Amino acid sequence: MKYNPTAPKAKPLVMGVLNITPDSFSDGNLYSSLDAALDHARLLAISGADIIDIGGESTRPGAVRISVEEEQGRVVPVIKKLLEADLGIRLSIDTMNSETARVAIGLGVSIINDVSGGLADSEMFSVAAETKATLVISHWRGHSDIMNTMNSYQDVAVEVAQELQGRVNEAVSKGVLRENIVIDPGLGFAKDMKQNWQLVSRLDEIEKLGLPILVGASRKRFIAGALDEDEPNAVSHERRDVATAVLTALLMQRKLWGVRVHNVLATVDAISIVGALHEGQADRGQN
Repeated sequence: MKYNPTAPKAKPLVMGVLNITPDSFSDGNLYSSLDAALDHARLLAISGADIIDIGGESTRPGAVRISVEEEQGRVVPVIKKLLEADLGIRLSIDTMNSETARVAIGLGVSIINDVSGGLADSEMFSVAAETKATLVISHWRGHSDIMNTMNSYQDVAVEVAQELQGRVNEAVSKGVLRENIVIDPGLGFAKDMKQNWQLVSRLDEIEKLGLPILVGASRKRFIAGALDEDEPNAVSHERRDVATAVLTALLMQRKLWGVRVHNVLATVDAISIVGALHEGQADRGQN
């Protein structure tokens, strides 16, 4: 992607990550207690998050699936607490299980973020249709224990777009309103480091689908790999957060609906800087 300083800068929504899991790749076990989860949600809100995405099941490479009951046992108390706290921002449920989505929407959550794009649970689209929730459909080819073996592509950007279109068609056929759909290229899911960067650089292929786009690159291994090719796992969260914020700034050339990030403040700052630069360019054009 070549930077174009004159491209329109659309301000994306910032979705802050709240993982209620013991084994997430970045923040496992940090927010497992109700108090810790609520404190972090408040921090995300104060930092400028527009949405808080609550997840109870890790999707890191190699993660073992948990039961629906265990997932709900983690997320439902947190959702209730956050709604009681009335932070003034939207809540999203990060789940591959339709029943968890149904329960969360019933409590007052307004967004279903399904990283499997409805492939893990065939009832997900029916729940989204019934509840009229915003539905994030991600590109996905298989669960965490096998996804790294499913990254064969001739043209990753074109094929991801085609497969997303297929999932969108399926969702619409199940009654999901097209205007309620957001698509996500699924960075890190069934894609190696090089493929992730190829996909990020060619989001125009995803834009051709004509739907809002959510990008979730935050702290992922391909980000770390660009900073330290030999030892990506040794790259700190702080360095990954800076790199994620830089990528967000560059991607503001695209018409993104949102970005899903761990460090909300760094991302909000990056968006503000690009916005100020854009305003400066606009002011110059008026002189």
